[in-house]
Amino acid sequence: MPDQEQTRLMIKVARLYHTHDMRQTDIAKRLHISQSRVSRLLTQAEEVGLVRTVVAVPAHIHAELEEAVEAAYPVSEVHVVDVVSDDESELGHDLAHAMAMLLAEVTFEAATVGFTSWSRTLRTMVDQMQPLRTRTQQVVELLGDLGPPLLQHDAARSTQRLATLAGAEAVFLRLPGVVPSVEIRDLLVSRDVYAREALALLDGIDLALVGIGACEVDPTLRSGDNFFTHEQFAQMRERGAVGEVCLHFIDADGEPIEGELDDLVIGVTRDQLRAAGRRWAVAGGVRKREAVRAAVKGGWVDTLVTDAATAEYLLA
Repeated sequence: MPDQEQTRLMIKVARLYHTHDMRQTDIAKRLHISQSRVSRLLTQAEEVGLVRTVVAVPAHIHAELEEAVEAAYPVSEVHVVDVVSDDESELGHDLAHAMAMLLAEVTFEAATVGFTSWSRTLRTMVDQMQPLRTRTQQVVELLGDLGPPLLQHDAARSTQRLATLAGAEAVFLRLPGVVPSVEIRDLLVSRDVYAREALALLDGIDLALVGIGACEVDPTLRSGDNFFTHEQFAQMRERGAVGEVCLHFIDADGEPIEGELDDLVIGVTRDQLRAAGRRWAVAGGVRKREAVRAAVKGGWVDTLVTDAATAEYLLA
């Protein structure tokens, strides 16, 4: 294998070419190297096994950084990824790819997998996945519908694809993820037997694929669109919230912030999430750093896939 810096450059070039569909000339301009060097790096990446049908990043290339984060926080595993850009869309693509590879490599019993289907990174992960070796019976959505119908359709498609790859049954939660009042929540749940069955399954989650969000309206959603409003987020920030885990607000130490907004969510509860056998999350980038730190510090996540800059932030 080449030295570590050369390996990182090969990974970056390979990702831009194979997973971001960039031309070699554009990669050369972006990285300020010659096109002939880009070509050589792609060839070398294949020769050393970094590129097969996907970009195969060597495990634990950031071993010291991963071990330092694992020692500093109550997490079992941290996987640190070199990303090609700080742009949130490109960063999410690389993190999703790493999470897909991680899930493909492990084998364990997880009869019930909880899936945050509205997470853009997790949906991208599903698009890149191969059939799983983990033995699963059902994949159930952790939250109801968020956002416009097109996003809801995409979320349902991802849930179905993940279930197919796991050889499992897809269990959908086709109610709004956030509602205006407790009365509306209770009425909707009482009239939907399928929703009640899905919510009951969340009592026994073996693996939760957790969504971590900043304490603001997600860029892919609109204020109040089956979601919290700008005013509700501002209210929680005033009370110390720095982020949310599956729409449950937490402060900088990862402690839950009690309040009426929890009662407006149709989905996994804090207690159900805490009781899950495993809680895996993939998140990073500047906008989510505080939320990621709070989630790992509070024990809401036991396996984290993140970028190198976010991992360094966790240690700083």
